[in-house]
Amino acid sequence: MSLIKTKIFLLIQKVVNWYRGREIDQQIRSFGRVGYNFQMHSKGIFKGSKNVYIGDNVFFSDHVQLLTTNAKITFGNGCMIGAYTTMITGNHRTDLVGKYMIDIDEKTEKLPDNDADIRIEDDVWMGVNVIILKGVTVGTGSVIAAGAIVTRDVPPYSIYISRNKIIPRFSPENERLHKQMIEERYGK
Repeated sequence: MSLIKTKIFLLIQKVVNWYRGREIDQQIRSFGRVGYNFQMHSKGIFKGSKNVYIGDNVFFSDHVQLLTTNAKITFGNGCMIGAYTTMITGNHRTDLVGKYMIDIDEKTEKLPDNDADIRIEDDVWMGVNVIILKGVTVGTGSVIAAGAIVTRDVPPYSIYISRNKIIPRFSPENERLHKQMIEERYGK
């Protein structure tokens, strides 16, 4: 590649990166709260972003989707959210007789229990392609395996592989030691 073509290519890359950075900054500003040192690797899909609250030292990888209506999604501190993770706080009504589901008015016919908060506590790591559904709390220090669909609460310091396979992250002694060291290091 000639020197001129290389310089043109680099200039185009700078313009593209600048534009992407602006889009990402706009998305970050749309959240209800963003803590210190939040990083988002690429633009995501965020519906109802004013209901998203992010703690300190949180990282979103590529193409994270947060879909919230009347409920909130909160992230504690020190969380890593893998690429293509999706979180959905709401559900559609499926119980109305004589009406297509697509014709149900979400503003007037939605029930309060069709929406529920999602809470991600401190020090959570989610692998790629994780799906978290409404009403779930992911406990402190937990790991969610790649591709997992989470429909119920995850206990603290667990590794969630599937609904029927949740294992402890640490032995009881190592969990105690870990908590003590976290307290000393971060004051929590």
